[in-house]
Amino acid sequence: MSIPTLPIALPDLPVATVREIAHFDGQRVQIRGWLYGRRSKGKLHFLQIRDGSGLIQAVMSRADVDEETFARADRLTQETSLIVTGTVRADARAPSGFELSCDGLEIVSLAAPDYPISPKDHGTAFLMDHRHLWIRSRRQHAILKVRARIVKSIRDFFDNQGFTLLDTPIFTPNACEGTSTLFETDYHGQKAYLSQSGQLYNEANAMAFGKVYTFGPTFRAEKSKTRRHLTEFWMVEPEAAYMDLKGTMDLAEDLVCTIAREVLADCGPELDTIDTIRSEAEEQRQLKPRREALAAIQKPFVRMDYGDAVKRLQELGSDIQFGDDLGGDDETILTQQYDRPMLVNRYPSEIKAFYMKKDASDPVRSLSVDMLAPEGYGEIIGGGQREDDYDTLVAAIQKHGLPMTAFDWYLDLRKYGSVPHAGFGLGLERTVAWVCGLPHVRETIPFARLMDRLSP
Repeated sequence: MSIPTLPIALPDLPVATVREIAHFDGQRVQIRGWLYGRRSKGKLHFLQIRDGSGLIQAVMSRADVDEETFARADRLTQETSLIVTGTVRADARAPSGFELSCDGLEIVSLAAPDYPISPKDHGTAFLMDHRHLWIRSRRQHAILKVRARIVKSIRDFFDNQGFTLLDTPIFTPNACEGTSTLFETDYHGQKAYLSQSGQLYNEANAMAFGKVYTFGPTFRAEKSKTRRHLTEFWMVEPEAAYMDLKGTMDLAEDLVCTIAREVLADCGPELDTIDTIRSEAEEQRQLKPRREALAAIQKPFVRMDYGDAVKRLQELGSDIQFGDDLGGDDETILTQQYDRPMLVNRYPSEIKAFYMKKDASDPVRSLSVDMLAPEGYGEIIGGGQREDDYDTLVAAIQKHGLPMTAFDWYLDLRKYGSVPHAGFGLGLERTVAWVCGLPHVRETIPFARLMDRLSP
């Protein structure tokens, strides 16, 4: 289908963004964006313009433009790309606090009239099929802006703490979290896997740089359709030499407090947008307003021994037994008792990865920790102290039935200058889901990869 495009005559005016519109109060400017919505009333057109940084209303009066421009505005279709000119006016009723008195309009590309995402309700499958367009909506836009702010908070936090950002491979010859959740691929005739975690390589980085972190995509071939799982997700993984379990918990607590504080400071309007555009099912969950929820994220967090957590869950009606891992339901039950995250620590060694160091005072336990987010969101961080003894690590690899040759380089770290060290992984999408109060992680990343979804 041919979509007519009009020639653009760019006005010689400053280009303003909606986010910074207050700096242009009283000035005549141009705004470049897309038509989000339109309504007309007599001799006025009200054009909702989005430019990627926010929404602003441009009010066009028949008295301020020629007949051709006024008629052209009346034919605009949703998502038409355009350039509007006019004078910025303060208006307390407007979401941005300003509106544009429009005196000019140039159409860059007239959108087809059948834009698929209309104001009516759409099913999740339909919206995910049109994810490339759905991300233009106010709620999705707000969620992804919060995600971007969380990413910045994470990077700034570790940079300011003296950590060095180092990248780790996506293709690996070995498993980190378990052989049953690997995506296998052919690598020039060799068997390779998509990385489940950068941790093992980051331990090598820590032995060279002291304090390091990696931040990138990881992959799990879990056959899971829960609201907490993606097959491709982003994780930040700090690792530090000479750090123990307590240091790990302290670092994780400080990171999450920083994220909450900075999102609250910089993303208030986005949080409000998310709160006001919720489905009936979401409203029934009776989540706190996100500003209120984040304001409660203060130190100290609850720190609970795994054994005490099991006892507490049993008191609350769970059938969990000592030695069982905490399931999603258990995490929900436990975290609903508190208004801030909790750190469950010293899980049984049998349910943790081969590299987790055992507790010298109780070898049944490991020096491990999971951070569980409140309001039923469950685990957002997993980590702990790593095994630093060569012989103990060899025995653990053999016990798990892993190929020793794939870990030769990893064992070298215990042969040449081994030190106590620790770290954790924070799942970005789960963190975004909790911060925004979302029912599913599929809305926390621009293009989600799920068990049954590889496109768009």
